Amino acid sequence: MSESFTPAGWHFRFLQQARWTQELRHYLYRRADLKNARYVLDVGCGTGVLASELERLCQADIIGLDIAHNFLELAMRKTGRAKLVQGDAHHLPFSTHTYDLAACHFLLLWVTDPFQVMKEMRRVVRPGGAVLALAEPDYGGRVDYPQELAILGDLQRVSLRQQGADPLMGRKLANIFHKAGLVSVETGVLGGQWATAPSKEDWELEWRTLEHDLKQTSGPVMSPEALKALDWEAYQNGERILFVPTFYAMGVVPG
Repeated sequence: MSESFTPAGWHFRFLQQARWTQELRHYLYRRADLKNARYVLDVGCGTGVLASELERLCQADIIGLDIAHNFLELAMRKTGRAKLVQGDAHHLPFSTHTYDLAACHFLLLWVTDPFQVMKEMRRVVRPGGAVLALAEPDYGGRVDYPQELAILGDLQRVSLRQQGADPLMGRKLANIFHKAGLVSVETGVLGGQWATAPSKEDWELEWRTLEHDLKQTSGPVMSPEALKALDWEAYQNGERILFVPTFYAMGVVPG
């Protein structure tokens, strides 16, 4: 992940991502019977954005796990009753069949072995319980308009690979869930709606990420400053389209 953000900066980024996927998450929570869960695991909990939401939505014991100690320190201040654990998602430090539900959000594209992570999530969930990948982007399907801005997607894909991420993770979710032995697998894509331009705050936050990514590559033909100006102008003119297919998946542990 980008080192250009402090933990507090990442918290705002995670909040932004959570706003994008809120409706989809609540649909999946209902499908997974979250309200009746007793033990819920948030894998890659980051600064506690989803753990805080889960606290509000159910009475379960919430466990948040992340590998980054500085994220967990902030999560402790952002959550209430959730218990936070530092650990590696590839080797979850929990007993088999402990949880009713395990979920992750914008995680699998960043891990070394997403199949291993999914096997671990399946292992710690009881038979009949649910495993959720709430959102995984697929930058290979990114759509930018006006056409001059299409280079942003090309550069972002290159940068993500250089940072160790998989920019095509979204399209791989269904295969990973099936290979991990989950059943009743449901996958889909978050829709795109462009009713209004983003707020200036959200737009600036998105550009902080893009500017970091542009620095990791050989550089665009057009300067980053010119691309940024064109991007804002296109939003103000009502012609800007930016769509990154964001996939989700839900599976049930057989039993």
